[in-house]
Amino acid sequence: MFTKDSLELLRQRIDLAEVLSGHLSLQRFGSSYKALCPFHEEKTPSFILQKGDSHYHCFGCGAHGDAITFLMSHVKMSFYDAVESLAERFQVTLEKTKDPSREKGPSKAQIRQALELASGFYHYLLVHSAEGQIGLQYLYKRGLDLDFIRRFQIGFAPKQGDILIRYLKEREIEESVQEEAGLMRITQQGRRRDFFFDRITFPIRDPLGSVIGFSARKFKEETFGGKYINTPETILFKKSRVLFGLSDSRSRIAKEGQVIIVEGQIDCLRLIHAGFNYTVSGQGTAFGEDHVKELLHLGVKRIYLALDSDEAGFSAAIKIGHLFQKKGVEVWVVSLPEDMDPDSLLVDRGPDFFEDLLKNSLSYLHFLFSHLSRGKDLNSPSKKNEIVSEIAAKIKQWEMPVMIHESLKKLAEISQVPEAALGIGQISLPNVFIKKSSSVEIQRIDPHRILESDFIRWLVFAFPQYPQLMTIAKANISEKHLSVPGAARLYAEFLQAYEENRPCDILTLGASLESEEDQKLLSEIMQRKINLVKAEEGFKETVRKILIREWMDEREEIRVKLQNRVLSDEEALELARQFDAIKKRVPQVIT
Repeated sequence: MFTKDSLELLRQRIDLAEVLSGHLSLQRFGSSYKALCPFHEEKTPSFILQKGDSHYHCFGCGAHGDAITFLMSHVKMSFYDAVESLAERFQVTLEKTKDPSREKGPSKAQIRQALELASGFYHYLLVHSAEGQIGLQYLYKRGLDLDFIRRFQIGFAPKQGDILIRYLKEREIEESVQEEAGLMRITQQGRRRDFFFDRITFPIRDPLGSVIGFSARKFKEETFGGKYINTPETILFKKSRVLFGLSDSRSRIAKEGQVIIVEGQIDCLRLIHAGFNYTVSGQGTAFGEDHVKELLHLGVKRIYLALDSDEAGFSAAIKIGHLFQKKGVEVWVVSLPEDMDPDSLLVDRGPDFFEDLLKNSLSYLHFLFSHLSRGKDLNSPSKKNEIVSEIAAKIKQWEMPVMIHESLKKLAEISQVPEAALGIGQISLPNVFIKKSSSVEIQRIDPHRILESDFIRWLVFAFPQYPQLMTIAKANISEKHLSVPGAARLYAEFLQAYEENRPCDILTLGASLESEEDQKLLSEIMQRKINLVKAEEGFKETVRKILIREWMDEREEIRVKLQNRVLSDEEALELARQFDAIKKRVPQVIT
């Protein structure tokens, strides 16, 4: 958790217009800015920001919030990611509250600093050193110009085995930090050496744009090791979860709900540079479940797979497509010309040609049937049965019943077999969800969580313009009225901030978060919009519902006691009186 003083400094430094301008096209109108709202479709700007204000508001859909709310809602960051991103942008050092249980060692901030310095150093060596000119010419021959190289800070790690170590030591970066960052290795003889040497380096960035590692490509046959070497696993770099290119593509992916997935880093950067800035690739490992989760979290609804047109690419398309289709997300496979990848295709034929390929992509089922049918005689009943059965079995592993039903119908149409032959209409839907060694869980809706989230949401978003809401809240609701622990903590922090005359906003509330569950609750609160025009009316109704809930709980508690057979007549009579008194005392909102 961050200290309140450092969060207060961050609040003072944030320039909301600067934050929004990186995601929206703001137009100046007198003392305000306008833009097309990113949260709903519109042709006339209704998204408004007053100059010097810390909040935006959309008069079209009711979206309202500050810089953190925007990053959480639009870019799909967590609260802590949003805070760290803003702190880095506005050069605020975030101090954390002391945690005696925390293990000693280099902090994430120290490791990030080392990696940023290394990235800048490698880039300088590529562009300005004599040895780097060989790597620079290699990139030029591949059609990567200086603008491209500078935009993505491509660099060069020279043969000299400890040049980065010495450079970082001059910048007061300790060797322990270098080692934790994956920039230094210790040989069997105990000598310290740079982890990368004689390679072209590509910075790997987290979704916020901070360098968390490198992918280094050899460009000479004599260089030792594989074609690519990646940073070893560190506290920042987990290759099974990292999506290369996400820092450049995250905003558009979240806005449009679509993504292009490619295999290589240069493929990815080339597409982003050409305007397809909704492209990502896996990082040094097969595209897996964690990568899928990251993209699902951004709300993707359409996947384009633009993988190499070879057997390895086809196999990867089948696997990756299955992972997304399994979750109910439509997958389309881009048919690249033989022996071409996105990089070579953009160089030879340009962005317009690739755009046409996207428009003419094959649906996952069409691709799957076409690929499995290659070289097979579909006039042979056994061969056709083998192909159709394999695809049908894959479809039945998916998790969404409608997706399964419609995909089986589509398979019947593509393969020209009767629907009955695929068992359509005979599938027991409960079995669709049951997997071996898995338990079945029913997703429950918690009405208390929804109600109390509404209560906090009204306070956070409407209080700045309607201060009377706090008067209503204090007169009617105490912490004991809130049964969701996270909501009670947020409300307590809100009240304390109000009493201490501190800002009552997301940054203040975020400082009180104690667990991942609290973060999830805050994210849920941020996701829904409110109608500021009806703020007081809506807030009173929410307060009334909480009071009614409390009232009904009191009645139910007495009713349960009355059913106790060991009560004396006097005790039963007293409880009955209490019940009648409570029943008549229907709660009213005090204003």
